[in-house]
Amino acid sequence: MSLPKVLRVQQNFDSTHITDIPKTVSEQIGKLGLPGRLKSGQTVAITGGSRGVANIAVIIRAVVDELRKLGVRPFIIPAMGSHGGGTAEGQRSVLEHYGITEASMGAPVRATMETTQVGETPQGIPVFLDNYALEADHVVVVNRIKPHTDFDGDIESGLCKMMAIGLGKHTGAIQYHRANIRHGYYTVITNVSRVVRNNCKILFGLGIVENAYDETSVIEAMLTPEIEDSERRLLAVA
Repeated sequence: MSLPKVLRVQQNFDSTHITDIPKTVSEQIGKLGLPGRLKSGQTVAITGGSRGVANIAVIIRAVVDELRKLGVRPFIIPAMGSHGGGTAEGQRSVLEHYGITEASMGAPVRATMETTQVGETPQGIPVFLDNYALEADHVVVVNRIKPHTDFDGDIESGLCKMMAIGLGKHTGAIQYHRANIRHGYYTVITNVSRVVRNNCKILFGLGIVENAYDETSVIEAMLTPEIEDSERRLLAVA
């Protein structure tokens, strides 16, 4: 019997990862020139997701610490669409599962499913925003950037998705998933996130990329106008 030719192959993954996460977060936030954009005592909402990001509690705690140094009052909000059973307590529990609590973060965790419509996309999709995010003086969007399982594009799962489905809570998630059927994930996520950026005071984004071993390999802070271009670049890295 004639057998097909067989070759031994080996795949090598880059294992580069960040060893001092708080230092990296501090350096990244420090490059943004935030003192001129903030006033003492202002409130800053920081997003916490539900996707099991490596070291997420350490990363968010580092963001809290850096913002406190700037004289503002950070707090954390669940940004996970309808996850956690679609309830405020359920979403708070998801954050607790990842080690994000008021005690561990040194900051309040404010969970609500209440939203306000802040506009609509050119396609006529209504855009909703978490009320705590809307009431805050500023919002910091933190999320891992990675390929999405359901669609391909130069922006997939990351900061834009967090601003759209995450901050849209259950109400927004229903609207956007319905709109996906007609317009596609990419169109919905990018257009909804643009409306959010235009109507919510997004201070900066913090993008995270993990290596093939699920270790934190990149943490990058970017100001709001840079979010889309930075996310495209970091998705290619991911």
